[in-house]
Order: sequence, then structure tokens, then C-alpha cells
Amino acid sequence: MSDQKVDIAPEPAAARTPKTTDWWAEAKGVFWLVLAVLAFHSFIAKPFYIPSESMMPSLIKGDRLVVTKYPYGWSYVSPSFHVLPFIHGRLLGRLPARGDIVILKPPTSNSDYIKRVIGLPGDKLAVRNGTVILNGVPVKREFLPPAMFPVDANAPCAEDQFPGRQVTGEDGKLYCRLPIVRETLPGGARFDTVDLEYNPAVDEFPEITIPAGHVFVMGDNRDRSADSRVPAAGMGLGGPVPFENLGGRAEFITFSLDGTSQIFNPISWFTALRGGRALTSLHPERTRP
Repeated sequence: MSDQKVDIAPEPAAARTPKTTDWWAEAKGVFWLVLAVLAFHSFIAKPFYIPSESMMPSLIKGDRLVVTKYPYGWSYVSPSFHVLPFIHGRLLGRLPARGDIVILKPPTSNSDYIKRVIGLPGDKLAVRNGTVILNGVPVKREFLPPAMFPVDANAPCAEDQFPGRQVTGEDGKLYCRLPIVRETLPGGARFDTVDLEYNPAVDEFPEITIPAGHVFVMGDNRDRSADSRVPAAGMGLGGPVPFENLGGRAEFITFSLDGTSQIFNPISWFTALRGGRALTSLHPERTRP
């Protein structure tokens, strides 16, 4: 039996050529992905981080929440980065309801503030001895038992902000004991505020008529909030805010961190989570007027 030779055809040159990365295609893919994310953040919804105590008790420093962009329509502040000059008007604009929590751009800076809408265009608004007077009628206030907030790295209950408010609970842990006042606005929006002490700088505000196209906003932590009651020189909003400066409505808390998480310690990402705050709605309770 004779040996037979089997000719093996050489591999085509094209098959032997190593594959190369199409960097242009990769760059285009990344570009469109980034553009889609920015478009979503600008026109649909975006995450927001609470950096201060000005909205306690509703929001605590370290809370992460979702803000929707479309409830009031879109304006020059809708893009994720505030790079546009003031442009009058809103696309598909709709006024917020009293009691809504909104993010907004102050007229004199490009940062984002988060406050609660108290007064609408045409309202006559004043603050006397800490009580909001809307159209000549004092807003209903109900004094509730103090709230106990656990002290942590993000909410340290610092003496300069909450003098004498840090206490030890029955469980031996530290808490921030804050006086709570529940307010009910015309229309039935009801929410809790913190009323620490009499502070004439914010507890007294002369009556004004809110101009057309403006809203009056306040922080829930009434004595520690740079809002419409506070001049721009004091980092406040200097009065009613143009409707165009509203960037969206706060919807719900996604999660909250106590300030102990570390980037390179994945376990701390979970141990730093505050219990009981995830998925908390930020819409005010609405009662019948």
C-alpha cells in the first residue's frame, strides 16, 4: 500500500491578518453613549446629592435622590451643565404646586439649590415670628414631638448649627433632637419643618407680592436655609426666583449614606447605607383644604 501525499492548502492571507481595533468606531460609540446620558439627565431625570442640612427633616446630608426634569417643562437651566445665558420662558411650561420640592439655579451663580415652593405668582407673602403669612392668612402650624436623627459623619449635629441638640438615646447612641413643626399650605400640601429658635434674619420678612413668572421658595430647616428670604449677599436667593430657574422636581430618595464609605473598601459601600430612607417619596402629603 503506497503512501499518499495530501496537499494542505495554505491559509488565506486575509485569515492570518490579526484583527485591529477600529478606534474611530469605538470613539463614536462612546460619544453617542455620553450624548444619550447627557440628554437623559437634561430632559428626563437625573440623580441629585444633598450636601447640607437646609432641607431637614425631609432631606439629610448624604441622601441621594431622583429629580425629574419634565414636570415644569424645559428652560435654559435644563441641560446638565449650566452654560446657557438666561433665556426667557419655558418649553411646555407648567407652574409647580405649593409644597413641591424643586431644584433651581440661583440668579447669581451656577450651583444647584434644593428648596420647597411656598408662594406662587400673585401671592402676597410675609413671614412674622417664623410663621408664613400667605394672602393675609397665617399658614397652619402644628407642633409635633421632637425628631431624633442618629448622629453620623454626614449628620454630626454640629454645635454651631444645632446648639445643645445632641443627646444620648436610651440605646446609648448619639442623636440630634430637633423640634418639628408641621405646616399645611393653602391647597392642602402638608410637610414637616425644623424650627430651632427665633432668628430675626429669617423669621421676619416684610410682605411682598410675588411677581408674575416667579416663585418663592424656602428650606424646611427654617433657621438654617439660604432661600428666598435671604439676600444674595448672604448666599441666599434674594427674593422670589424666576420660573425659568427651576430645574426639576424631587421625586424620591434612592439611598442615603452616613459618610463612612471609602472608595477602595467595597464593604463600606454597604455598611455606610442608612436604613429606612430608600424609596422615600418626596411629594408632600396632600390633604383636603
